[in-house]
Amino acid sequence: MEFLKVEGKISPGKLAVSIMVPVVGGSLAGAFANRHTQEEYAELKKPSFSPPPWIFPLAWTALYTSMGMAKYRAAQKAALKNEAGKVLVPYNLQLGLNFLWSFLFFKWRLRGTALAEMVLLLATITWTTYEFYQYDQTAGNLMIPYIAWVMFAMGLNSSIWKLNK
Repeated sequence: MEFLKVEGKISPGKLAVSIMVPVVGGSLAGAFANRHTQEEYAELKKPSFSPPPWIFPLAWTALYTSMGMAKYRAAQKAALKNEAGKVLVPYNLQLGLNFLWSFLFFKWRLRGTALAEMVLLLATITWTTYEFYQYDQTAGNLMIPYIAWVMFAMGLNSSIWKLNK
């Protein structure tokens, strides 16, 4: 828990909100976007590197938790300089794009559009990570697994789109 301290303190309420917004938001977006789509997804042709379905909720919970901790640290440090907007704007934009992707890919079956949106998502995550690094190296480092996962997911999205045209 030491790494969560900013200027020697932890703000438990802000930390909890920072973590719960992506975790709960991602869970709700996934639940609404994936309602009645699991059978269809199971029937899609997938590449050999496609993980089993149970991996996704575990990975996303860990990633949402990590990005929430990163957001907390970066926002706390940026707030010390009255510059919280510099980290919150890209963070909130990438989080919205993240939630949108599930609807594009699963609910609306717009897999090519989902892929294009994921390119934009990766760009905004990279921007967010850059801004986080400007205020806190730990916050930036906490975003690296998210970038790696989205790059993997982009390859998976692309492969599924191509295999199921």
